[in-house]
Amino acid sequence: MLTVAKNQTKVILLAFKYNLMREMTNQVTFITNILFMILNNATFIIQWMVLFHLKSNIGGYEINDVLVLWGLAASTYGFSHIFFQKAHEISDLIINGKLDAFLVQPKNVLIGVITSGTNVSAIGDLVYGFIILLIVKCSILNVILFTFFTITGGLILTAFSIIIGSLSFWIVRGDIISGHLSGIMINVSTYPDGIFKGIVKLILYSLLPVGLTIYMPVKVIIEFNIIQLFIIIAFTIGIVLLAFLVFNKGLKRYSSSNLMSARI
Repeated sequence: MLTVAKNQTKVILLAFKYNLMREMTNQVTFITNILFMILNNATFIIQWMVLFHLKSNIGGYEINDVLVLWGLAASTYGFSHIFFQKAHEISDLIINGKLDAFLVQPKNVLIGVITSGTNVSAIGDLVYGFIILLIVKCSILNVILFTFFTITGGLILTAFSIIIGSLSFWIVRGDIISGHLSGIMINVSTYPDGIFKGIVKLILYSLLPVGLTIYMPVKVIIEFNIIQLFIIIAFTIGIVLLAFLVFNKGLKRYSSSNLMSARI
């Protein structure tokens, strides 16, 4: 099991290396995309500064807590889209029969699919998240926890995208459903969970796993809790395994478009 995990990790890192090399052929565009994404994210700090000037506490969060929330949401998004960009485009690949080229490769089909592309601007999201952390809650423990939760959050976000994207194996125009659910999850993750009540909050900790992706990790960073840490780890492992199960089950229903293409 450990050998398989090690080999798949090597495949992921190699795919990232070659994707990055391809994107860096135009270095000016590469650097510009990253810098502008950092600046774009930074503009939201002004919004929250204005809100906290009017009210010192929003949903149980102080301004530094919200900034960490924003930072983790950005770095999580960044990690997922840097390493697993195509996980967020699975619906399109299924609907348009673009999985053919991956079926003949001597590696796991799902790993091959989700690591076949990268989003350069997402590097800006990842960097931005760590900049925020270093500004508002800099400590060795916080950096370690933030890095760890960036990885777990990125894996949860990726797995969730795979699951909802795989709906297209069974549902016509499943891309509409997956698009809306992904958008909701990303948008909601930038707001304190204290503003959500009742069934909405229950959904955010279950059907839309924002709670385990962002909210609970932020709480662990603010006030360390070993039980919550283990819950996050267990959930991450569970949803990743579920993503593989759902995708592989759906793949049996896949119909080729006879699209001839090659992966290099």
